[in-house]
Formats: sequence, C-alpha cells, structure tokens
Amino acid sequence: MVTKHDTLKVASMKKSERLHEMLKFMNQRRRFTLHDLMAEFRISKRTALRDIAAIERLGAPIYAEYGRNGGYVLIQPVRLPPISFTSEEVYALYLSLRVLESVTDIPFKATYASIHRKFMEALSERQMEQVRRIRDRVGFYVTKQQTACPWLETVITATTENRGLNIVYRGEARRIQPIFVYLMKGFWYCQSVDLDKQSYRVFRCDRIEQAELADIEPIGEAAEQARRLWQPSANAIPFKCLLDDSGVEKFRSEPYPSMRLAEEHGKMHMVGTFEPEELDFMLKYLSSFGTSLKIVEPEWLRERLRAYYLDLIEHLTV
Repeated sequence: MVTKHDTLKVASMKKSERLHEMLKFMNQRRRFTLHDLMAEFRISKRTALRDIAAIERLGAPIYAEYGRNGGYVLIQPVRLPPISFTSEEVYALYLSLRVLESVTDIPFKATYASIHRKFMEALSERQMEQVRRIRDRVGFYVTKQQTACPWLETVITATTENRGLNIVYRGEARRIQPIFVYLMKGFWYCQSVDLDKQSYRVFRCDRIEQAELADIEPIGEAAEQARRLWQPSANAIPFKCLLDDSGVEKFRSEPYPSMRLAEEHGKMHMVGTFEPEELDFMLKYLSSFGTSLKIVEPEWLRERLRAYYLDLIEHLTV
C-alpha cells in the first residue's frame, strides 16, 4: 500500500533521482506498462514516455510490445551507475577531463587517472561509444603545466577559507592573504595581498618553497582590499602601446590589474603603469606581442625593448 509519505517522497524527487529509481524498478519487474510507471512514480503519461526515452539513452535495452496486452520489456538487467548522465553531460564531462590532462597538480589529492577511471566506469556501453567517437574527432592542444606546485592545495585552502599564509617565496619569507588562484598558460598564479607591505602582489605558485596556514586576522573582503591597495607608487612608470586586433585579443586573454585597453581616435591602446623593479617583466611581456604592438611612450622603453630584441638575436647567432 502506498502511503502519503511515499507519495510526497516521489513527488519531491528530482528527475535524475526518479530515473535512478525507475531503472531499479525496471530491473526488478523486467516487464512493465506505462500505467505501472505512472502509478509507481505519480507521473503523467507524457512524463513516463519521456523517462523511458531518457533511460534508453542511458543504454538500457528496452523493447516495446504492441497490442492489447502490450507494454515494455527490459531485455537484460542494467547496472545503474551511481550518477546518471545524459548524452550532453557525457560530452561535457569528457571534454573537461581532456582539458584536465594538461594539469600536473590537481588539488586535494585527486589525480587525473583516478577521476578518468571512475568516470568511465560510470558509463553505459552506449555512452562509452559516444566517448570513443568524440575522442577520435576532437583534439586539444593546450599549454601543459610546466612545473609542479607542491603547496597548491594549501594556497587554495587559504584562498577559499579567507585565511592568511606564511610562505617562503624565492627565498624570502612573506605573510600574505590569497584572493584568487588561477591556471594560465601552464602556470598556477595566486593573486594576494602582501600583509607586511600592504600591497597587491601576484605570486607564481611553483615558486612558493614553503606554505602554512597562519593565525592572521583576515582583512575582510580581501578582493575589495586588494583593489584599494593596487595603486601605483610615486615611482611608477606610465606607458602607452598601440595594438592591432591580434594584440587586443592577446591582452584580453592575459589582463593585468595595472593595465587596461583604451580607444583613441578609433585605435586601441594598452595603457597603464609598472614599477621600476618590474622592467624585466615588462620587456618580456611586451616582446610576447611581437609585431602586434608598438610602444608609443615612453621613448626610452621603446629603445630598451629594441635592445632586448638585439640581445636575443645575438644569443641566437652565437
């Protein structure tokens, strides 16, 4: 006898939960009708038909028997995975896993191999065939993670829990509060507030030699605090560069807090400031634009970039 509690439980089910229970029901009964499903799960005829179609897409071999005493037959029992995926979800998850291949350090002890294995084990034969088709027809050419980051998990924990960190960065002890962690072009970066210098900094995580969570009073909304702290010093050097379309696209893929795009007379410019100690970084960064960038000002920066190129050429010809 179906109780009021059972009725409310069925009515509150999400579709994924209902499909899970429905396949269990089919495995037990093997032969069933639309009315059986409608009564068991308190659903309409239209919903029952949609659910049967969804379960077939999951790989269940269901045969329809027509006639006065017709119905449906589950040809053989189907092992339902712990999580049921639609075709679209299979594609999305598999493509995400392919991108994950490029990452050496996946936080919190999860490895690509174990995640991939568990995902594949959860698929039906039909879904496995879908994965094989997309594997053979879709490729990924991404920058693989360059170096290991042994302290990445600690950095991410501090970031998500709004906690401070004591780190050793390239031999120097620092107290920081991480704000945001991201992977870009093969390297993990951590945007942070330097608590001793009260300034905004970006640290490359593979250069962190040691890290431990610190009992430091959090600064509240760290991201807002960082924006306030990101002010050029009195010695900051303003610059302006002309960009073509490919240069604009590159800048948008690698923005920096101290730089922005500005339109002037129908042309796009990259404008901003950098600190004197960041000159080497700026030369390397500007050179990465190739012919898509021209330095407008200051003139001495244009000369330094020219000297940087000549030095590279000299090393190539030695």
